[in-house]
Amino acid sequence: MTKKLLTITSSIAALVLLSACAPKNDTTSEAPAEAKAEMAAELAVMDAVIGGEWRTEQAARDGARNPKETLAFFGLEPGHHVVEIAPGGGWYTTILAPYVHQTGGTYTATTYDPAAGERAVAANARFAENFSDSTIYGAINTAPFGATTEPFTNGDADLVLSFRNVHNWMGGGYADKAFADFYTALKPGGILGIVEHRLPETAEQNPQANTGYVQVSYTKALAAKAGFEFVGASEINANSKDTADHPVGVWTLPPRSATPQEGSEHAEGFDAAKYLAIGESDRYTLKFRKPTDAKPALEDGS
Repeated sequence: MTKKLLTITSSIAALVLLSACAPKNDTTSEAPAEAKAEMAAELAVMDAVIGGEWRTEQAARDGARNPKETLAFFGLEPGHHVVEIAPGGGWYTTILAPYVHQTGGTYTATTYDPAAGERAVAANARFAENFSDSTIYGAINTAPFGATTEPFTNGDADLVLSFRNVHNWMGGGYADKAFADFYTALKPGGILGIVEHRLPETAEQNPQANTGYVQVSYTKALAAKAGFEFVGASEINANSKDTADHPVGVWTLPPRSATPQEGSEHAEGFDAAKYLAIGESDRYTLKFRKPTDAKPALEDGS
């Protein structure tokens, strides 16, 4: 571990310890100051994690993905059990896992179902290798997630978070199953946070979401069908330049910047600079809650 990382980690630990050990007082005059100190400590942890040297590559996209504001909207707090759905290369994992590690919570990442084949197994191995440094990421729990997998937790998660994945479940034909799994994973009152590429409500929604774009109403319907209550929406990740009608779907935009296949109808005259100027996709950010009166999942044999 480098001296810089040691300094960051020590500073975080000191802030958390200071918050935890602050004398509690019932007087109304001191309570606000106490609350402000705790909030400042929590924000310092997040700021330190987002600025961590292990995020050198990921940090270049913070301006398009707004992680601090997004996670605040979802209500991430110290001590939470956070489940990240299909983290892929782990862009958000570089924030979530260290934050949870430093604040005494639990982090679970859902991985590809090994039954999907060699590519899935290889991707899982890369994820495990990339996030193997426990001094930064702590203990990372993993559980397979896919069309035929069992629910990955049994009602003990505070937050289930998904970033740009709804179209994948639709394309795989298991979107209903996915939201049902999320409902099972969360404790009563737990939060489901969804970020997804936005298809305008005036456009036609392909049930397979082959362009990568999904209507807000479609995602809300999936969540409601699973039993979730809608809490609210944020425009934190909106991009008004994105018209959601590109030659290679959402993947035409950065960071993928895909180009049309040579000889296709869109290949001639394709202007890559036009799509770079748009930036990353227009995304909606939705917050759902498992009802507080939902019955906890029963243990096996109960």
